[in-house]
Amino acid sequence: MKLVNKKNVISIICITYTVVSIVLGTLEIIVKREINPSQLNMFLCLFLSILGVGVLSQHYRLEKFSPLTMVIIQYLVAVAIILISLKIASYFTNIHPDGYRDMTISFSIPYFIGAVIYYICLRLEVRKQNQILEKIKNNRNKS
Repeated sequence: MKLVNKKNVISIICITYTVVSIVLGTLEIIVKREINPSQLNMFLCLFLSILGVGVLSQHYRLEKFSPLTMVIIQYLVAVAIILISLKIASYFTNIHPDGYRDMTISFSIPYFIGAVIYYICLRLEVRKQNQILEKIKNNRNKS
């Protein structure tokens, strides 16, 4: 049995890289007892990635809304979490006056690209599942 194949090699590389980067970054912070801007940026990107994926993965809770409304609600929830997190962080460190705007923009562009890809893939998967159900239904009717 082959664990790594053509279908999952990119995913495995990405997961491995992420885990190694996080572990090495965390160990370096522990050993040096300080965090440098590159490490902070790396963990911020991790946080934003988790947030984006987490918010998109909750689409099924909003299925009663139109797709556009769903996307807007998800985006507003994500941005609210970011802005609240920045506000909390501002009690521990100085936030640049443009930090709130910059963080929102830095999140929004990749989020919308990811959301478009996510919803296209979701639509394709639903279409595929509907075709399978239709085949099963047709096979039962023939029997």
